[in-house]
Amino acid sequence: MLLEKDIYKIFDELDIEYRMLQHEALFTIDAAKEIDAKLGVEICKNLFLSTKHGTEFYLLFMKGNKKFNTGKVSKQVGVPRMTFASDDAMEAFLGVKPGSVTPLGLLNDNENKVNFLIDSEVVSEEYVSMHPLVNTATVVIKTKDFLEKLMPYANHSVRIVEMKQE
Repeated sequence: MLLEKDIYKIFDELDIEYRMLQHEALFTIDAAKEIDAKLGVEICKNLFLSTKHGTEFYLLFMKGNKKFNTGKVSKQVGVPRMTFASDDAMEAFLGVKPGSVTPLGLLNDNENKVNFLIDSEVVSEEYVSMHPLVNTATVVIKTKDFLEKLMPYANHSVRIVEMKQE
């Protein structure tokens, strides 16, 4: 499993410019508001999900201010109702602990067990921010680099979903 320091090496290898801010551990989107202000980019919500019977896994990367509606996402993806996946599955597939979920964990998913879903509104942003496998730091990179360099490097496809605000 990769560690935080490995993420920065991969960024360098892929010629991805980044900004990093170390901070106290963050466990919720509300706790990240101060970091958002310092970085000028809203940290996104990361939800690790599975189908009801735990046969398929999903990582949903969406705007932090939006509410998650399991039925709407499940319908877009074409699976029965989703639920939150277990902490054990999160650690096994993504190599992260609760509170540190990040799309960068897909770099640890060598067997492609986790499907990646991203909110269309996040795709339209110039920059994205996320934890580098730990919740004591946040990195900011260009969304284009994330989608066009990092996800292919992680050997993961990107599925865009509509997380409409109600």
